[in-house]
Amino acid sequence: MLNLRHRILPPSFLSENQMETGFCLWLLHPEPSSRPTTREILQSELTSESQELHSRDELPIFAASDEVESELLVDFLVSMKDQKETHASKLVKDIKCLEEDIKEIFSQGKGCLNDRKQDLPFECPTTAVALSQSFPVSKINETRLMKNISQLEDAYFSMRSQIQVTETDAAGSSDAHLLKSSRDKWSKLQNEKVESNMNPKSFNRLGTFFDGLCKFTRYSQFEACGTLRNGDLLNSANVICSLSFDRDEEYIAAAGVSKKIKVFEFNSLLNDSIDIHYPAVEMTNKSKLSCVCWNKYIKNYLASTDYDGVVQMWDASTGQGFSLYTEHKKRAWSVDFSQADPTKFASGSDDCSVKLWSINEKSSIATIWDSANVCCVQFSEFNSHLLAFGSADYKVYCYDLRNTRIPWCTLACHDKTVSYVKFLDSETLVSASTDNSLKLWDLMKSSPNGPSSSACSITYKGHRNEKNFVGLSVLDGYIACGSETNEVYSYYRSLPMPVASYKFGSTDPVSGHIGDDYGQFVSSVCWRQKSNMVVAANSSGCIKLLQMV
Repeated sequence: MLNLRHRILPPSFLSENQMETGFCLWLLHPEPSSRPTTREILQSELTSESQELHSRDELPIFAASDEVESELLVDFLVSMKDQKETHASKLVKDIKCLEEDIKEIFSQGKGCLNDRKQDLPFECPTTAVALSQSFPVSKINETRLMKNISQLEDAYFSMRSQIQVTETDAAGSSDAHLLKSSRDKWSKLQNEKVESNMNPKSFNRLGTFFDGLCKFTRYSQFEACGTLRNGDLLNSANVICSLSFDRDEEYIAAAGVSKKIKVFEFNSLLNDSIDIHYPAVEMTNKSKLSCVCWNKYIKNYLASTDYDGVVQMWDASTGQGFSLYTEHKKRAWSVDFSQADPTKFASGSDDCSVKLWSINEKSSIATIWDSANVCCVQFSEFNSHLLAFGSADYKVYCYDLRNTRIPWCTLACHDKTVSYVKFLDSETLVSASTDNSLKLWDLMKSSPNGPSSSACSITYKGHRNEKNFVGLSVLDGYIACGSETNEVYSYYRSLPMPVASYKFGSTDPVSGHIGDDYGQFVSSVCWRQKSNMVVAANSSGCIKLLQMV
């Protein structure tokens, strides 16, 4: 540094770096005024060259970074383009479906839908107006439709996609081959019914959806038409577990944890002037009752199941039991009569079995074993050989009673115990579960070779059901069920959301004051086939007659 002070530089530096030497001597000039300014330093040849070298060294780094960012941007744009094209393609297909159906309705569908109108169980006055005036709707209905537009859209395109799905036949073991043969015969029978216009479901591809839309706008709520005033309301153990109409629907039987079967005259329930409704017949059981079912051919016969596993046959004309069936080892949950053979009935139990009985036999005539508790059984009224039951293993099983070694099909889509099953028609059944849902199953999409989750057509949600039996009943495409919110819900087969609902409320038996629910729930429902009226009971023992309006 002392040498630099005197402007003396190393000889090697002087010989090898002449430009740098001159620059250093300029910086070290003895006269401060002669030294370069900052601008002169930055503009000097030496400094400019150094900056160029530095820029050239960093150029590849910046270039590589720009290239990576460009690739990311391109990937993003391409991905977005692909998504939009896929979405656009789906929209084009959806619009095409809509255009086809609109064209069909206004070209040849008007006549078909007018014919369908006559198939409705209850008159739908909006139908004719809808067809003749391009389907105008009231502001109230328009609001309801727009509120549920997403679910309606899903239901429509789900129906549309099912039209395009082709079914394939499955091959299997010898047992499965026998079942396949019966399935083929059944399918052929249904096809013959379609050709003779006996199958309204397949009569028109838009028919079912149109019916649902019409009924959704036609009915919006339940109206109470009568309330059963029962003297046992003061009894806390009065949960009504089951309701059943007799053959002519003149009487309704109610059974539950009170250990009694009470038979009421239906017309008397419509009389609000009666202070207390007394049963026409009352039958006492030894244990709590879980289910009661009236024989649809022998007017005075009804069957019950109880918590001891006993299946009991009763004669309502005398009020006496005349046959006991005690083969179940645990609580029996359900009993149902065959409509094809009125002497045959079936029961399901916590002992993991379904037993088939005959009124003329003291012992069961067949037993179907399951891997879990059986919670419900139901004969098909459309096929004399078909029986369905729901299980605690979350599945629905259908059996051809001519071959009970393996299931005719297994329906698996629920997340919890299946509590009820009901047949809607020859090809369709609905199931209820404690997973807060009902499910509609297309039996023609099922397979004998394992669980058929793809056979689930629609899932109905809106009610709440997580731990109790809340009832299930069907009528001409309508589905009624209870809820743990102390409400009754009604669905229509082609739509996933409720059509109507009714809340019971908690009624004080002395003052009549309606207060909080206190954990009450609707425990049983039963449609009256002769009308659009449903009888519903809740966990306090209150029974109401409800009509959709």
